[in-house]
Amino acid sequence: MTKSIAFLDLPRQQARLGAALKRRVDAVFEHCCFVMGPEIVELEQKLAEFGGAQEAIGVSSGTDALLMILMAENIGPGDAVFLPAFTYTATAEVVLLLGAVPVFVDVTPDTFQIDLVSLRKRLADTKQAGRLTPRAIIGVDLFGQSAPWDELNAFAAEESLLLFADCAQSFGASYKGRRLGHEALATTLSFFPSKPLGGYGDGGAILTNDAERAALYRSLRSHGEGKTRYAVERIGLNARLDTLQAAVLLAKLEAFPEELERRDAIATAYDRGMPQGITAPARVADSASAWAVYNVLLAGAEQRDAVQAALKAVGVPTAVYYPKPLHHQPAYQAAHDGAALPVAESLGSRVLALPIHPELTDDEVEYIISALNAAMTGLPA
Repeated sequence: MTKSIAFLDLPRQQARLGAALKRRVDAVFEHCCFVMGPEIVELEQKLAEFGGAQEAIGVSSGTDALLMILMAENIGPGDAVFLPAFTYTATAEVVLLLGAVPVFVDVTPDTFQIDLVSLRKRLADTKQAGRLTPRAIIGVDLFGQSAPWDELNAFAAEESLLLFADCAQSFGASYKGRRLGHEALATTLSFFPSKPLGGYGDGGAILTNDAERAALYRSLRSHGEGKTRYAVERIGLNARLDTLQAAVLLAKLEAFPEELERRDAIATAYDRGMPQGITAPARVADSASAWAVYNVLLAGAEQRDAVQAALKAVGVPTAVYYPKPLHHQPAYQAAHDGAALPVAESLGSRVLALPIHPELTDDEVEYIISALNAAMTGLPA
C-alpha cells in the first residue's frame, strides 16, 4: 500500500505539543507585549544555557544574525570573508550586502564541512593577489553536523582572523562533548520552521561569551539605540525577535532533547537499511549531529534523479541540498575569483535528502527504507 510521507510534518508536531504551545501563546495575548516581551529574556537565558554560552540575543532571522555579527566588526569594502562554497546563500549574501567579498572555500567529500587544506590555499591566494584584506572566517555547521572547530580556531589564531559560526542547521549538535554554541567569537542560529528547533515564522539568535559584543548586538538589533530608546549611537537594524516566536520556541525547547534523540534514532535506522550503491552520511569525528538534513550520496545526477523519481512515485518526498555551489550561482559569479572547488562542484549532482523529523513513525521509516532499496533494484516499492 502506497503511503504519503511528509518531508516536514509541523501539523503532527503541533498536535503533540499543542497544550504547551497554547499555554505559551495565550500568555503573550494576555500581557500584549508583542515586541521585546518577557518571553524574549526567558528564551535568551535558556538558549545560552543550552548552547553553553554566556549570552544569547534573540533576533529576527538567522540571516540578520549573520549580518549583525559582521556589522559589529565594521567588515566592509576591501575585506575578504572566507566561507564554504557548499552552503545556503545567507552565509555569503550578508558579506556582499556589506560591500565585502566572500572567498569561497571547498568542502570535504565525506562530511561536507569546510576543508582546512582548501582554506589555507584560498587564504594564501588572497594574500598573494593583494586586492583584499583577509578579515574573517565563517564556519558552517552543515546539515546538523559540526564544523572542525578546534582546527578552525587554531588556524584563525595563527592568521589573526576573526572566526564566526553559522549554526543555523545544527543547534543541538555537539562537538567533542560540547554542545555547539560557543566555539567561535559569535554563533548564529536560525529558527526557520524547518530547522531542528524551528518557530512558526522567521527568527534567529546570536550566542557569544563576549559581553561587549553582546551589548553591541543588542544595540544593532534595535536601530543602533544606546541606553535609551532615542539615543542613536550607531546605524542598526530593525531585527528584533517577535515575542510570539519566542513563546513558540520556549514550548518547543521543552521537547527539544527528546526530538534530537528521535532524529538520531531515525538516522541510525537509515544507516542500517541503506542499500548498496548509496553512501550514507559520514559522521564528523567525536561529535553528535542534530540531523537537520540526512543527505545521502549517489553515483551521479542520472542515478540520483531516477531514485528521486522512484521515491516520489510511492509517496516518499526528497530534496536536493544544494543543486549548485554558491560560486556557480549567478549572484556570486562576479565576486568569485574563478578558482575551481571540485568537491563542492560535484556534490550538487549527487546529494539527495531523505525525510528526517521527529514525527516520523517507525513504520514510516521502514517504508522509506524499503522504497529506497526498491528504487535501487528497479523493483516496485
